[in-house]
Amino acid sequence: MKKIVISGAMILAASTAYAAIIPAGLLKTITSKVTIVAAPKTITLSGKVPVALTSGSTSKAIEPVKGAVQTGLLPGQGQLERIASNFDVSKYLVPSWGTGEIAQTGRPDVVGAFRFMCSAGDVKRDDPIVFPGQPGKSHLHQFFGNTGANAYSTYGSLRTTGDSTCGNILNRSAYWIPAMLNGKGKVVRPDYVVIYYKRLPEDSPVCQQWGKACVALPRGMRYIFGYNMATDKAEAFYFNCDGPTATPGHYPDLVTAAKNCPVGNRIGAVVAGPQCWDGKNLNSADHRSHVGNPDWNDRGQLRCPDNLPYVIPAFSLGAWYSVDDDLDRSGEWKPGMQTWSLSSDNMPGMPAKRPGSTFHADWFGAWDDDALKAWMDNCINKLLTCNGGDLGNGKQLRPDPKFDWAAHPRLVDVPAA
Repeated sequence: MKKIVISGAMILAASTAYAAIIPAGLLKTITSKVTIVAAPKTITLSGKVPVALTSGSTSKAIEPVKGAVQTGLLPGQGQLERIASNFDVSKYLVPSWGTGEIAQTGRPDVVGAFRFMCSAGDVKRDDPIVFPGQPGKSHLHQFFGNTGANAYSTYGSLRTTGDSTCGNILNRSAYWIPAMLNGKGKVVRPDYVVIYYKRLPEDSPVCQQWGKACVALPRGMRYIFGYNMATDKAEAFYFNCDGPTATPGHYPDLVTAAKNCPVGNRIGAVVAGPQCWDGKNLNSADHRSHVGNPDWNDRGQLRCPDNLPYVIPAFSLGAWYSVDDDLDRSGEWKPGMQTWSLSSDNMPGMPAKRPGSTFHADWFGAWDDDALKAWMDNCINKLLTCNGGDLGNGKQLRPDPKFDWAAHPRLVDVPAA
């Protein structure tokens, strides 16, 4: 397998307690081993929902997560029942980098990292977390990951159906973000999305400084992160620009980033997910309060909130879009301007928000258990830096040679409400 260095792509670096997502153009040297993974043809669901999409889930607390809350769990807490992959797992693994070599250490960093690439999937007005079983109820979303994800998705349906635009079906997790609109009736699809999981190794003494323990992601977990519509707060996201004439930076919204991102570059929407968990709930009423982030205490130490004392792998993403002339780059904005915006920036019955100011993401985990355990045991707990779906054990998620650094198609019609 050919090794390449990504040029003009996003590399997600684990250099602080929070996700740092840095364009390759800013880095002198990160790694000599970055692979490409491809997007298989997406499966578009229409008409009647298949029975398989509404079955196979469970609300039972089958087992606690090792190191997390062990007793007193109620139905739907802990983690859901293991659902074995319904395909030959060995066909979706290859020797790492063609030779089976082991990923390099992440030291002197203090966190292990697991990274891979995704391609854009369908756009739908669905949200299986906020509006489960209610197709068409949400603002327009750009999905990636599980190609069968829709309003009816459950943990069971994600584990047993759908292809994946994130490597291959060993990762049937569903990811979605607000669709990017060009102001002329089109959706701008991202060229690619970079996904990054990171966490302290479980034996790090810092785990007990942050909270009670560093633990694995539980089966069936889901959450929303980024802009919080309930509080109108921008949380843990920024925009960036990467390319030959880019001025990179951490910009608060599309308007500011666009001023520094001429045509011929890519604009990136980057968001970092939660790192702390309550140790028992897989979801919550607001889809956020069962997870959270550490903060500095009065002794200058990072600590998870007292009610969220378990440290989980933080999930971050960067979605990258080719800039065109439809993106206004004046650095000015007023309601009604024809330019790029997120679908969540203009909600019915609500004042228009500054373009990009409502960026957020949703995640519904549905990894193959053994693949998840492999990158947790090796990349995370052995403090390795694993790129391109490298599992840190001499195996790698089988890449798809059809991957392209440009979206095909790049523009699609906004679907009817």
